[in-house]
Amino acid sequence: MRKSFTILSLSVVLLLLRWDLAQAEWFSDEQEKMGTRVEVQLWSDDRAVAEELIAQAMAELDRIEALMSTYMDTSEMSRVNASAYAQPQKVTAELFGLLKIAMEISVATDGAFDISYDSVGQLYDFRAGKHPDENQIAAQLENIDYHHVILDEAAQTVSFKTPGVRINLGGIAKGYSVERVIRLLREAGVEHALATAGGDTRILGDRRGKPWIVGVRDPNQRDGIFTRIPLDDEAISTSGDYERFFIEDGKRYHHIIRPTDGRPVEGVRSVSVIGPDGTVTDGLSTGLFVLGPEAGLEVLKRFPGYEALFVTNDNFYYSEGLSPE
Repeated sequence: MRKSFTILSLSVVLLLLRWDLAQAEWFSDEQEKMGTRVEVQLWSDDRAVAEELIAQAMAELDRIEALMSTYMDTSEMSRVNASAYAQPQKVTAELFGLLKIAMEISVATDGAFDISYDSVGQLYDFRAGKHPDENQIAAQLENIDYHHVILDEAAQTVSFKTPGVRINLGGIAKGYSVERVIRLLREAGVEHALATAGGDTRILGDRRGKPWIVGVRDPNQRDGIFTRIPLDDEAISTSGDYERFFIEDGKRYHHIIRPTDGRPVEGVRSVSVIGPDGTVTDGLSTGLFVLGPEAGLEVLKRFPGYEALFVTNDNFYYSEGLSPE
């Protein structure tokens, strides 16, 4: 069955379109976490239970950030980056499992998704509007290669082949986080819910007899909407060049880096991926963004059950399971 979407204007940032929030049975909370806005909504006939579950969901997001953030010196990820070249680092089963998924997506996207991008990506400072020069990129570029990351499943360790490698799960961790939140709510008996973190949204069930409507925002208009997509019991992840960026001498520098040259991808404005698992949609949205529409749609065929929408500078493209109205 093909999904329909309505074209409104040229743009894309995941924007949740909400309605009926005034109903007493819907409970929600929004907070700033993981460097972005996060939100949890759920349907319940018990206020105390709903508020406790939302608190647990927010705590789960904090737990995952503390485990995987590269901005926290105490995180497991920071320990891996600091020491995995010197000796293999024993990690938790959770982190090892997510690294394994990330590596599988790297293989399936022919390296377009690569968690070692941060070997160069760390040289960009989007808040300060700074980017590395040619020599700085050249000095670190050879360290971008997921083959440098060695996962030993028997020992549950991570090691690096070269000393300059730095990994970052920013392209997959938010999708994983909302997936975890929905699992928590489902196990608690919730049948209708939504969890969103930045450009990643995971939906549980429908919205009480009708689909959730998720919008993809116009990259050229902060509050503009490119399309609306009806979803239920699915995930959607959008990667866009408008999330973290600055412009210098007319050139846009953004956070989605090509592993092949360490520079921001050009030509693509956003990619939205829809599918059954938020971890995969998140990683794929980044990988397909790097590949572009033509190669990206071919790679998407390796992921049955997943659909994608690309917005470029002058057009849009979509997979066979989507259809504009």
